[in-house]
Amino acid sequence: MGRKNQKLNIFFFPFLAYGHMIPALDMAKLFAARGVKTTIITTPLNAPFFSKTIQRTRFLAQEIHIETIEFPSKESGLFQGCENVDSVPSQELVIPFYEATATLREPLEQLLGEHLPTCLVADMFFPWTTDAAAKFGIPRIVFHGMSFLSLSAWESIRLYEPHNKVLSDSEPFLIPNLPSEIKLTRFQLPEFIRQNVNNSMTKLLKEAEESGVRSYGVVVNSFYELEPAFADHYKKVLGVKAWQIGPFSLSNKENKEKSQRGVETSIDEEECLNWLNSKKPNSVVYVSFGSIAKFSASQLVEIALGLEASGQQFIWVVRCGTKNGDGNEDWLPEGFEERMEGKGLVIRGWAPQLLILDHEAVGAFVTHCGWNSTLEGVCAGVPMVTWPVFADHFFNEKLLTQVLKVGVGVGVQKWVRWEGDSVKREAVAKAVKYVMEGGEEIKEMRKKARALGVMAKRAVEEGGSSYSDLSALIEELRALAS
Repeated sequence: MGRKNQKLNIFFFPFLAYGHMIPALDMAKLFAARGVKTTIITTPLNAPFFSKTIQRTRFLAQEIHIETIEFPSKESGLFQGCENVDSVPSQELVIPFYEATATLREPLEQLLGEHLPTCLVADMFFPWTTDAAAKFGIPRIVFHGMSFLSLSAWESIRLYEPHNKVLSDSEPFLIPNLPSEIKLTRFQLPEFIRQNVNNSMTKLLKEAEESGVRSYGVVVNSFYELEPAFADHYKKVLGVKAWQIGPFSLSNKENKEKSQRGVETSIDEEECLNWLNSKKPNSVVYVSFGSIAKFSASQLVEIALGLEASGQQFIWVVRCGTKNGDGNEDWLPEGFEERMEGKGLVIRGWAPQLLILDHEAVGAFVTHCGWNSTLEGVCAGVPMVTWPVFADHFFNEKLLTQVLKVGVGVGVQKWVRWEGDSVKREAVAKAVKYVMEGGEEIKEMRKKARALGVMAKRAVEEGGSSYSDLSALIEELRALAS
């Protein structure tokens, strides 16, 4: 009753990874722009990531607040100074990191009890938040950070186990009960599913599934026109209460917002724009593999030589470059940057991805098919070269290449959690050259991609499908609070 006459107040609790925190902040901005008081819950070391963005936008400072809860690094010693899965130093520590986040429950409950928000929007990797919120009569809404296709496909695989009905890891199987024919192989599934093992990750995913069923509903970073059959399937056939309110990235409208979104970039906005401004429309391919996918030095060499062999102009974002004993980067072919001067731009670290993709000079996007990057490519209206690595990437590749027909696969066949599948320079060169220089098929692909970009922008405008769904969600939460 104490909340009855208060302003609508929504708590957002994103998982501690940039691929989750960035869209969560964009989502909070969407609610804040509608006059909803929003609060982001995070840990002290992650708080500056949010506060810097909020401070840059005047109206956000009044509508978006940050509350911090302590991460258990001091007690365990395992994650000293590390409160983000992207900075976990080894693969062996990834699962312990996920497990450690469960200790955030007690401080979160304390915050919920103090503030009694209207609603808690919590990441799928915090399954315990459904019960934590229920203690105070607060509805929990799940944020998965995936497409409707991925959500539907995972559920079908869980229910029907089609991967157990094939004889080998490389034999394709049909995912049943989907509105489009989607085939995968066991090689393209996570190792723990492929080998049918029970471990901490399978336990977490099972808990996420069970708590999701008991939650109030799901918010999806998508728009209806992108995957209508799968949106209908998820809501009507699977019976999940869901609202599509994306693409979240379109909440960033000005160049400054686009260039300063996420982690601080490794290149100056003006330098990047000047380089792009010197190029003709659709003449540059943008290459980036997200915040968490890692490649070996040998694979980076193959990418470099493949880009060079393609003959195309490019911007290539390299997350990590190992160094040899002399302090030189051993992943970079000798003389590569000198040969590519003026033709290729290598950005080490973080790039202003939205700013780059939206530039008219960019004609294609080589992507790992993470859902954030996939949507950003869709919004930019460019065809994509798909290079899935793990997680939901293979499902997103199917959406781009088979359902929407705006993507060309580079040929990755295997799900790999750390240091992605080996792709040779010839395959890189072939795919990049095809998507930039192909004939009528590519012209049609480019036309479809541009049309999707227009639809994405219309969806978040007043009267659009996502705008209307967000309005419906806000009104439902208002009714619930009163």
